[in-house]
Amino acid sequence: MIRREGERMVVSGALTLASVAADLARGKAAINDGARSVDLGEVGELDSSALALLLAWLREARRLGGELSFSNLPQGLITIARLYGVADLLPASSASAHH
Repeated sequence: MIRREGERMVVSGALTLASVAADLARGKAAINDGARSVDLGEVGELDSSALALLLAWLREARRLGGELSFSNLPQGLITIARLYGVADLLPASSASAHH
């Protein structure tokens, strides 16, 4: 689930293959509407499709000439990004890793 708080998207619940298609569309709409950061502190279950989702949102923001940052990245997501060698592609706001 995604909710807006000003320029921030707050993502909650599962980010898995079963949900990312809908989340992709909702997130792109929010980015097109001015969202500039994504808070992942309320994410529960996730899999590698969550990483693909974040990278797609980044591409969308950059396509529009903007930037997107992430906060409260779940440790599991950081681990997946490191395994795939793309951790440096995820711009994180300060104190963004959540253990």
